[in-house]
Formats: sequence, C-alpha cells, structure tokens
Amino acid sequence: MSGDQQAALDDHVVAIWQIVREKLRAEFGATAYRYWLEPVALIGVEAGVARLGAPTRAMRDWVTQHYLDRIQAFWHAEDANVHFVEINIVSVSNSNTPVSSQDDVASPARGNGGSAATRTKSAPHTHQNTHQTSGHAPAPSQGTGRNAIASMSDDGISAALDPRYTFDNFVIGKPNEFAYAAARRLAEAESVPFNPLFLYGGVGLGKTHLMHSIAWHIRRTQPHRTVIYLSAEKFMYRFIRALRDKNTVDFKDQFRSVDVLMVDDVQFISGKDSTQEEFFHTFNALVDQGRQIIVSADKSPSDLEDIEERLRSRLGSGLVADIHATTYELRLGILESKAERQRVELPQRVMEFLAHKITANVRELEGALNRVIAHSQLVGREISLEMVQDILHDVLRASERRVSIEEIQKRVAEHFNIKVSDMHSARRARAVARPRQVAMYLSKQLTTHSLPEIGRKYGGRDHTTVMHAVRKIEELHSTDPSLSEDIDLLRRMLES
Repeated sequence: MSGDQQAALDDHVVAIWQIVREKLRAEFGATAYRYWLEPVALIGVEAGVARLGAPTRAMRDWVTQHYLDRIQAFWHAEDANVHFVEINIVSVSNSNTPVSSQDDVASPARGNGGSAATRTKSAPHTHQNTHQTSGHAPAPSQGTGRNAIASMSDDGISAALDPRYTFDNFVIGKPNEFAYAAARRLAEAESVPFNPLFLYGGVGLGKTHLMHSIAWHIRRTQPHRTVIYLSAEKFMYRFIRALRDKNTVDFKDQFRSVDVLMVDDVQFISGKDSTQEEFFHTFNALVDQGRQIIVSADKSPSDLEDIEERLRSRLGSGLVADIHATTYELRLGILESKAERQRVELPQRVMEFLAHKITANVRELEGALNRVIAHSQLVGREISLEMVQDILHDVLRASERRVSIEEIQKRVAEHFNIKVSDMHSARRARAVARPRQVAMYLSKQLTTHSLPEIGRKYGGRDHTTVMHAVRKIEELHSTDPSLSEDIDLLRRMLES
C-alpha cells in the first residue's frame, strides 16, 4: 500500500468503515457477513472514492454483485462526500490491512447507487432487478469464481451479465410467454424486427433475466455485433460525468455507434430533463441507423410519469410486452427447475407449499429456496415441510401480510383526496407533501423494500428523503392525534 493510501486511513475514515461493517452484519446476517464481508479490507478514501480490498477475484466478484449497492448507500449516509465505492483485489493480512494490490477493480459508475461496472475484463455486477437472491449466504459453489459474472465488453461501459440468466434457464408460463417470445424473436433476428422492444412488469418478475438472455444469445451467435447493457441510472451518471469532464463528444460516439443498446429500469430518468433529452437523441440516432434498442421499466410507456411526451411516444412506438404477476403453476415450475439445476431432491409437498405461500415475486421465491437448501446442506437436516416452516417463519409471516407500495400510494391518495400521481411529483405543497410522507412511512413499515427502492417508487427520490419522511411521521404520530388516527386507520385497512 502506498504512502498516500496509508495517509488516507485516518480515524474518521476507519470509524465510518466500522459503522458500515456493523450495518452490513445487521442487514445480511452473521453467516453472510463472516464468509463474504469480514475479509473485505479498507484501503482508503480519496477524492470522493472509498476503496476496499478483497483477497480473491471470486470474493471480489461476489461482494460486488450482491453487496456493493448497500456498502455504497451505508457509506454515503455516513459521509455525503463519498459517492463511489470500488473494490480491488488485494492481499489481506490477519489484521484486515491490505498489503498489496492488483489492477483489477470493481466499482459502480461514479455517483451510482445501483448498477456497477468494471474497468477490467470481468465486470462483476448487475442491476438488482433479476431473479436472484439477497440477504442470505448461498453455498460458495453457486455462482462464485471467474465465471460468476462476465462483461459484455472491455470498455467499462456495459454492466455485467449473469451467466445464469439465459433463455434456457427462463421458466415460461402464461404471465411471461409473450415477453419471452418477443425477446427470443429479437435475439435470433438478423435485422431489427421491432424497435424498441419495451419490457415492463413488477419487481422480480424476469425483465432483466430476459434482457441478459438476449445479450448472451447475440454475443454467442452474432459476436460481430456490439452490445451495451446498462441501467438507466448508470446511463445518467455517465452522461453527468461527460458533462463535467467536457467530454460529451466521446459519450455520444460510444452510445450511438453500438448495434444493440439495452437500458434497464428506464423509469429512473423520470423528472431528469437533461438525461431524458440526451437519451431521446441517442434513441433517435440509433433508430435512424437501424440499430436495435431494448428497454425495461416497471410500468408501460403510457403510465410512466414525469417523462417527456415525445420520449414516451418513442418508447411505445415499437413492441410493448408486459410480464404479469406469477401464477401458482409458474412458481411451481420455477421451483422444480431450480431444484433440478442445483441437483437437490425437493419433496413435492414442499414445492407446492412454497409456490402457494410466497407469491410476491420470483426473486423472493428463489431466495427462500436457496435458504432452505443452504440450511439443509450446512446443518445436515432433511428437507421437509416442517423444516421449511421452521426455517422460513419470518418470510412466511411477511408474505401473509404483504402489501405493495402501489397499493399504499393508492389508499393514502384516496384517504387524503389527492391524485396518485402526486406521490411521484415534485410538488411540495403541504397538502401533497404530508400524505406523500405518510405513504413513504407506511411503505417502510409494511413492505420489505429498502429505502432506495422506496425512493425510486416515489418519483426517483433519494433514500435520505425517505428516511426524513419516516422520522417526521414517527415524530408526528406521537404528537398529532389527528394524523395518528389517520395513520392507524390506513394501516388497518392495508393489513386487513
């Protein structure tokens, strides 16, 4: 470690790192923390960048994919000057001090609290809107190592692709068969069949899985075509960086010279006028050249709010394919497929029970399955219905009282006689701001979404805004009897 790096390890930085580590332990549990996070070392902080070190490439890749978003959010909450966390591969001593570093670095785009990219040939992170688990420590053999995540290119623009997310691994059912067919048709076509392909649906239903599948298929069958896959959030931060560095010409060249541009979670640019302007012109340039565009969002183009009408029109001008909530049959098929791929014998009663009880999204369903399998393998306990009920008691309890953020917004809007669109708008009038804070508070209390996720559902607001709203309503709950009555009534209605 250089003298500059050593100098950066002052008491303040070390103290923040300890706070971040404790928050990670509390959120992800002792097992995940001990195996994946404890070995990560602090290198230093410089120019708004916090640098960490992992002892192996496999660990660097896994931590980047599954925990980097939260590390960055926790760090930024403690030190607002740090917008960017990157993870190097280093040799770590027993004292958790890095003693040497390599050139491999994994990090998100500067200022990005979501997706990550790398500066090397291994780009170990994807935007977290795919069928994957979080919050648990799966067996190390699952998805770790050099092949866990692969980059689409060496230029650091594309986010990583997860090799698990291919067409072969996508379980098809009535809720997603049209989206699957459209994605498959586009991936196999020599020319542009429809432009753009717009995929939309709720969290954890398979939008990103399909986008990764398209990219993998094109890469394998048409390697001469250049593909960029990234989140709308990362597109925005790359654009901001280009403006700051007075390098917009290179930015435009990079994005307007590709064969296939894939942008995930386009709703993130709602209300961000400059980014929408640039995306609109990029969109037009690619369409005019006959290049393919694929976009995903949580709503259809016509329902996207705070998006310019001309861009909304463009997004809806191709093929719009929605992915509905999963059915019992589809969930059962997903469980059977996952168990088969992991070579685990799962009793039929257990699969039927899980498919019936965990209905929110595929990500949560797979998380529950991985938790059961990991417990069985680590403890040596046979998988049975009783064991599953015991291990997943918290998940099952949460599923029974599951409330969506959209439902909360609708109920609160009706109660306070405002429009649902006001929940996402920039209006700050008290008649709108207070109900919005109440909705954010209830979203935190009644759902399992993180603060950044909740913020995105309220017009792309920052997680600190949600945190402020929660604290404000907690304070008013105990001092304002009228508001307290409103909150209690809404809560009873939502939980009934």
